[in-house]
Amino acid sequence: MKKISPSLTLLALAINAFAIGSTEFISVGLMPMIVNTFNISLSQAGLTVSLYALGVTVGAPLLTILTGTWNRKTLMVSIMGLFILGNLLSAFAPTFLLLLVGRVLASLAHGIFMSISTVIAADVVRPEKRASAIALMFTGLTVATVIGVPLGTFIGQHSNWHMSFVFIVFIGLIGLIATSILVPKGMPIPGKINLSGLARIFTNKSILMSLFITAFGYGGTFAAYTYLTPILEGTFRFSASTVVIILVAYGVMVAIGNSLGGHLANKNILPALQKMFAALALSLLFLFISAGLASQALGLIATLLLGLFAFMNVPGLQLYVVQLAEKFTPKDITLVSAFNIAAFNVGITLGSFVGGQISRGSSVGFTPLGGIIIILLAMFLIRLAQKDQASKL
Repeated sequence: MKKISPSLTLLALAINAFAIGSTEFISVGLMPMIVNTFNISLSQAGLTVSLYALGVTVGAPLLTILTGTWNRKTLMVSIMGLFILGNLLSAFAPTFLLLLVGRVLASLAHGIFMSISTVIAADVVRPEKRASAIALMFTGLTVATVIGVPLGTFIGQHSNWHMSFVFIVFIGLIGLIATSILVPKGMPIPGKINLSGLARIFTNKSILMSLFITAFGYGGTFAAYTYLTPILEGTFRFSASTVVIILVAYGVMVAIGNSLGGHLANKNILPALQKMFAALALSLLFLFISAGLASQALGLIATLLLGLFAFMNVPGLQLYVVQLAEKFTPKDITLVSAFNIAAFNVGITLGSFVGGQISRGSSVGFTPLGGIIIILLAMFLIRLAQKDQASKL
C-alpha cells in the first residue's frame, strides 16, 4: 500500500480541527441570538462556551485513558462520529438544556481529538519540524476563526442559529471522510494506559507547572473573547453585519499569529512564550481602553491586535509539555498531551467564567481586565519555570 504523505495526514487533521474549532467558538457569534431564543441572560448563554470547555477538560484525559488500545485511525473516525452526533443535537435542540447537552457531547469528541491529533502530528514529521507540524494542525482551528465562525454567524443571522450547527455537521462529515482516507492505519498505539502514570505526571513539578501555564496563558483571552460579539455590538455600536466582517478579519489575524507562534516556538520556547503573553496582555489593555472611549476605530484596531496574539502561544504551549513528557515521563506522553488539552479548556472555562462575572457585575467592556490578571499569572509561572531550568544547568 502506498505510504500516505505526512502533509496529507496533517491536512486531514487540520480539516477536523477546522470543524472542531468552528463548533467550539460558534457560540461567540451566535450568543445574542441564543439569548433571544431562550430568553436567558448573557452570562447564562456563556455556558455554551464554558460548559463546552469543561467537557473537553474531562473528556480529553478520561477518553484518552479508555481508548489507549484502540487503533488510531478507528479512534479518529469514532471521534468525528461523536462530534457529528453532538452538533446534530445542538442544531435541533428545542430547549436550552438540550443545547447544552449537545455542546457537551461535541466537547467530548473535541478533547480526545486534540489530544490524539497533537501526538500524530508530532510523530509524522522530523523532530525539528514538530512545533511547525503542530501549528499546521492547529491551523484548522485558526481557519475556523477566519471562515467557520464568521460564516456560521452569517448563516445564523440570515436564517436562524440552528442552521449554523447544521453547517458545522456538514463540515464534520467532510472531516470524517478525510480521516478515513488520509490518516494512516499503522500509527503507533499507546496501549493500555497505566494509571500509575497519573502519579508520575502530577508529582512532576515541571509538568504540573506547565499545565498551569497553559491554563492561565491560554485562558486569559477568553475573559474578553467569549463576549466579543456583545462588546462589538453593544460597546462599539457596530452593526450585526459589520461584526461578521470584523470576525473574519479577527480570524485572519489569528491565522497569522498562529503561524508566527509555531515558528517562534521551534527554539527557546519559554522566552518566546513570555513575550507572546506580554503582547497579549497589552492587547487586552488596549481593548479595555478603547471600550472606555467607545471609539469604533480604536475598537477595530484592538480587536485585530487581540486576534494576532490570542492563539499565538498554542503551538509552543503544546510542544513544551510534550517535550517535558519525553524528558520526565516518556511512558505517558499521550496522557500528558491529553491533560494539556484539558488545561487549555480549564483556561477557557476560567476565562469565560471570569468574563461572565465581570459582565454581570459591571459591563462587558471591563472583561479584558480579568483577562490581563489571568495572563499575568501565566507570566509569573513562566518566570518560575525559567529559574527552575537555570538551577538544573
